[in-house]
Amino acid sequence: MELSRYGFGGAPIGNLFTAVDDATATAAVEAAFDAGIRLFDTAPHYGLGLAERRLGAALAGRPRDSYVLSTKVGRLIVPSPGGGGRDEEGFDVPADLRRVRDYSREGVRRSLEESLERLGLDSVDIALIHDPDDHWEQAVSEAYPALAELREQGVVKAIGAGMNQWEMLAGFVRETDVDVVMLAGRYTLLDQSGGRELLPLCLERGVRVLAAGVFNSGLLATHEPSGTYDYAPAPGSLLARARGIAAVCGRHGVTLPQAALAFPLRHPAVASVVVGTRSAGEVARNAALTARPVPEDLWTDLAAEGLLPT
Repeated sequence: MELSRYGFGGAPIGNLFTAVDDATATAAVEAAFDAGIRLFDTAPHYGLGLAERRLGAALAGRPRDSYVLSTKVGRLIVPSPGGGGRDEEGFDVPADLRRVRDYSREGVRRSLEESLERLGLDSVDIALIHDPDDHWEQAVSEAYPALAELREQGVVKAIGAGMNQWEMLAGFVRETDVDVVMLAGRYTLLDQSGGRELLPLCLERGVRVLAAGVFNSGLLATHEPSGTYDYAPAPGSLLARARGIAAVCGRHGVTLPQAALAFPLRHPAVASVVVGTRSAGEVARNAALTARPVPEDLWTDLAAEGLLPT
């Protein structure tokens, strides 16, 4: 599969943190496609299926072979009788549905079937085991073999896992025949922990890496660092480090988010950077940032000041 250097992350159009309407979500997907993005990532988890429904509807008029679509398994979306209020896992959606963790063979097949129904498609290109942090045994003994069978049958083209940690992803790369991993937040300007072992291992094994969470949930999203780090208030030490990186970037005529988007692609194992996007305006902003060249001297200077590893 040919992967665009940047991908569309679907969590925000599943109403992550704040709600967007259908028209805004559709406009975001269309703007991404028009900007040359051809990798679209989603998951049942995102808005209790809302992101999949919106993404499928927005892409419905596009030729199926003109884009790569990734979704995930491991959480089934089931009715929640009597559920009131809003979802408690960060998405602004009604709590009339709930998530059930299921990494069994049957659960994986059911999850993918239901995703295809929500997407309005008969196949996806990439299927990832989603956040199996506390479910390694079942994920490797049942979920992975189920996906491998589906890959052999042609239901999916590529399989792998997506997580916010690198250690278990390295386990998948060592012990299975995955094609791709999605690494969220662990290969960024502020956290290169995934680069020490996982990325060299992926390069050795021919496993492509999708780098997600490159703004570390917000701290790197603006040139004057603020907001959250990994969805929690940013510690003072990290805030100070982000400000130091921004100062060096400024001397080179580069903004902090521009550098954050460019950094992961410097590693040969990283095939694409997936950026969560909720509006056409955000697409335009990110496209403008990625179109600007980042001078190589920036990375040299960041390393010289101890803000990046040498």
